[in-house]
Amino acid sequence: MKNRSRWLLGTFALVTAIVLAGCGNSSSQGSQKSISLMQTSDLTSLDNTNQATMPEFNTLTNISEGLYRLNAKDQPVPAMATKLEKPTDNGTKYTFQIRKNAKWSNGDPVTAADFEYSWKRSLNPKNNPVYTYVFSGIKNADAIIAGKKSYQTLGIKATGDKTLTITLDHPMAYFNKLVAMPVFMPQDKKFVEKVGTKAYGTSAKNTVSNGAFKITGWTGTNSQYTLKRNSHYWDQKAIKLDEIKYQTVKDANTAHNLFTSGKLDDATISGVTAKSLQKNKNLKRVPKAWTYYLQLNQRNGQPMANQKLREAISLVIDKQQLATKVLADGSTPASSFVSPGTATDPTTGRDFSKETSTTYKPNVKKSQQLWTEGLRETGANGTVKMSIIGDDQDVTKNVAQFVQSQIEENLKGAKVDINNLPDKGFADRKTNGKFTMSQWYWLADFADPINYLGILTSGNAMNPGHYNDKTYDNLVNKAKTASTQASYWKYLRQAEERVQSQTGIIPLYYVKESHLVNPKLSGVEYHVAGFADYTRSAK
Repeated sequence: MKNRSRWLLGTFALVTAIVLAGCGNSSSQGSQKSISLMQTSDLTSLDNTNQATMPEFNTLTNISEGLYRLNAKDQPVPAMATKLEKPTDNGTKYTFQIRKNAKWSNGDPVTAADFEYSWKRSLNPKNNPVYTYVFSGIKNADAIIAGKKSYQTLGIKATGDKTLTITLDHPMAYFNKLVAMPVFMPQDKKFVEKVGTKAYGTSAKNTVSNGAFKITGWTGTNSQYTLKRNSHYWDQKAIKLDEIKYQTVKDANTAHNLFTSGKLDDATISGVTAKSLQKNKNLKRVPKAWTYYLQLNQRNGQPMANQKLREAISLVIDKQQLATKVLADGSTPASSFVSPGTATDPTTGRDFSKETSTTYKPNVKKSQQLWTEGLRETGANGTVKMSIIGDDQDVTKNVAQFVQSQIEENLKGAKVDINNLPDKGFADRKTNGKFTMSQWYWLADFADPINYLGILTSGNAMNPGHYNDKTYDNLVNKAKTASTQASYWKYLRQAEERVQSQTGIIPLYYVKESHLVNPKLSGVEYHVAGFADYTRSAK
């Protein structure tokens, strides 16, 4: 995400745990088919137009649907739309037909106007939108975000009760994956206006859904609630569960203990807990489009403004040792920004990450040479003071200490201070540029390299290091506006290679989610990008 909401979303990502309990527990629920999921923090809103937190998106994935949803192979399939549509007008116009039998959980029909209403609310400044960048490419979105046009001019229009037309500024090769995200889900305009925009999504009674389940028992402040099967859902035959229970459980070790006692069926573990359970027979490593990296402050006057110093830092870090000895949780050393498994380049048939990777092996001798040359170029003498900032999680601290030791032990005159901060303090330091290196990660919103590479363009809110390269910006923009698949992927490859050659960031490792899973559990769609879909699961 390109604003503070993405930081909030990311804060939960490394510790998010999903726990399933009581699947088909006939002794307590009769014949009712029920599972329980865990969030690591309380749900505060289900208004997808002005929130972007993990609990919200986790829940929305299981109660609502957009035009498309992702299947078990991470491919878009029709949801509210009757089919996968091909664009017209040189790739800039999509016309969708909304299912005639699509209904909201209160019985209202899902209309094309519900999509237009929701998308425009997501760009209405009075609605305090937080996830606007993903609309870029849709007609007038960039101008609206910049305050130059009204949100009402967004290129989406209900041209009939069940006909929706979307116009783009330019072709978007990734459009089908993009609109499967929760932010592009519709809202029941009639219902939202009835309860009021400020009240909508703040409790179960003020929320309706168009997906397989509807939320019940949520007051807006409690830590437990239940998703009940939506009798109005259009695809009833695909749903095997009657309910999904949610509860807030903040500690990964607690999740492990509950799993061990037989009360949990799927627990996502992290940190020390994950490290100690890598040989557990019930361990499932879930691949994610998720890269952990160092943001480098390249503002004028900062050490990392010098490319040779950036490259020296990158080459001195032993990423293999970091992954296997410090983390030891299944994570692997990173050799590109885009993580493996994110996408296959259809023009080459190769995994995009692998075809653009460079070596992750350290080269201390070359690093020291570059360090000396960089210091000479910047005129630095004596001690070079630097800082690493990050959140206050244990895993973040461990990574910072490892990077600190690698730098100070191998680069003459380097002095690195570590500052692990609560969320707000961490975000403020990044925004104000008060750091040399910042620990961060990118968990892709949708499975396409553009979702990674786009955040490093000049002026992007998720580029606090101020990596600023016109050649890179031009390559990303060319990819976004490419009219053919061949040119799209060519420019993406060149952009990835460019940011690596300039050491715009330092990728450290690819994150793997470690789950403890009951082998009887089936049908969970663990998406590489996005959130796990339990609507088709069973036990």
